[in-house]
Amino acid sequence: MQCPTCQNTDSRVLESRSADSGKSVRRRRECLNCSFRFTTYERVETMPVSVIKKDGGRELFDKQKLFTGISRACEKTNFSSEAIINFVDGIESQIVQDSNKDIKSSQIGELILKNLRKENEVAYIRYASVYRKFNGVKDFISTLESLKGSSKNQLASIS
Repeated sequence: MQCPTCQNTDSRVLESRSADSGKSVRRRRECLNCSFRFTTYERVETMPVSVIKKDGGRELFDKQKLFTGISRACEKTNFSSEAIINFVDGIESQIVQDSNKDIKSSQIGELILKNLRKENEVAYIRYASVYRKFNGVKDFISTLESLKGSSKNQLASIS
């Protein structure tokens, strides 16, 4: 690892620890030439996932886009910022694990809806209204009725 001060490539590791919930390793290093101490992070390099858009175009998966959309759906709900980050991390993990370098945008949308439905019904309705392009009150009512129906089924199976 190159020292940021003197560019020497000889350094020693003073300390290593798990970071980012075990997804990376944080290392504290010391340059053997100038004694400058610096921190490095080591992460597994993941293969990029390509998203196939509705029009057939492709773009690289963008976690920030996912975060932005879910954050908007979760505004003014009981979802904390940390919970949103964890939710997005979970979705990203599912996408990376389940896809073979390519995934349709519709699959991502459905995955988000499936998981939001379990976590927060208000965020689910908000996300569904944008993702499914609701045109009016009827779309909201039918989605609310399906939520209501699944809640009754869950209660009946518990009894």
